[in-house]
Amino acid sequence: MSYTVYLKNNEERSILAGRPWVYANEVFRIDGKDKNGSLCTVRSVDGRFLGKGYLNHASKILVRIFLRGEEEDGEELFFTRIHAANEKRRALGYENCYRAVFAEGDDLPALIVDKYGDYLCVQILSLGMYLRKEAIVSALVREFSPKGIYERSDVPVRKKEGLPEETGVLYGEVPERVPIVENGLKMEVDLIGGQKTGYFLDQKENRFALRRYARGEVLDCFCNSGGFSLNAALSAEKVTALDASPAALACVKRNAELNGLENIETLCGDAFEFLRAFRAEGRKFDTIVLDPPAFCKTVSEVKSALKGYLDINLMAFKLLRPGGHLATCSCTHFVPMPLFEKTIAEAAQRSGRRVSLLETRTQAPDHPVLLGADETQYLKCLILRAD
Repeated sequence: MSYTVYLKNNEERSILAGRPWVYANEVFRIDGKDKNGSLCTVRSVDGRFLGKGYLNHASKILVRIFLRGEEEDGEELFFTRIHAANEKRRALGYENCYRAVFAEGDDLPALIVDKYGDYLCVQILSLGMYLRKEAIVSALVREFSPKGIYERSDVPVRKKEGLPEETGVLYGEVPERVPIVENGLKMEVDLIGGQKTGYFLDQKENRFALRRYARGEVLDCFCNSGGFSLNAALSAEKVTALDASPAALACVKRNAELNGLENIETLCGDAFEFLRAFRAEGRKFDTIVLDPPAFCKTVSEVKSALKGYLDINLMAFKLLRPGGHLATCSCTHFVPMPLFEKTIAEAAQRSGRRVSLLETRTQAPDHPVLLGADETQYLKCLILRAD
């Protein structure tokens, strides 16, 4: 007999508003008996049907709802959902590289699929999806006919599901570096050794937006494989790409060569330390990009994260020439946009500069935000001018 999960009184409100996650502390009782990763039914305390999803007692997220009607679980459902997600991207004009499946945003919780040319990179983040990996791969092959599929499920969050971190080829063959074209620029992506799924596709339209503002001398902090640097180099005189990873900087150099860009130099080291050193030297820039990794992973770390954002943006404002531009980003989910904006405003005030907000941006539309599910809204990007 499959599980039926009954929620506490009023806990169904967020589910009806669109949130797909059921936390263990929201549950009134569980009837039936099955195994972890099985499909269960979720109901309100008075028995109203709310949906179905995969259950895992080992996780604080007890159920991830993705069926709200009479759909049947299985490969055909995966293919239907994946095909629908891909058609939405194609309708937006995406062709070469994009996020083809964005988990909850595409009604496939805990499943990430990125398309890089003829190859796919997959992350599977829950036990329920893990147990159906074969069906997922089969559906992906049907939809994309890729040359290869690589799994990058090497993320700590898997431990919360009782799963080991895993990587490897799931289908076909995958080369060491995969060529893509983004914003008209040629790039190489390392699916095997690069961060996350090899590249940060969520920033692609923010990188393109930078071309309007990048002038003179640009400093790109936490540059990774050079997405912002390459776009800035098309309109600026000189770009300094800064990152702590020698492998990332080697990728920047290769990508610059692919596009015949000779105005990019690289610096290896800690961004905070370099910014302090530049300040001490009296060095100035016309444009600065701050795109750091998440500064916290839990709510308890938010205070520390805000201090980090305050410090690094304050230093950036002090390094900008009059009329210079700052593109500052945060991918920390636990720091929502209003709090991020407030922190940047405080940094501007402390810098003594008159700062104007020119653009408020977020993740690219191939990373759709599901209303009612705050977890799907995570990327913030502000473009400012300091006079």
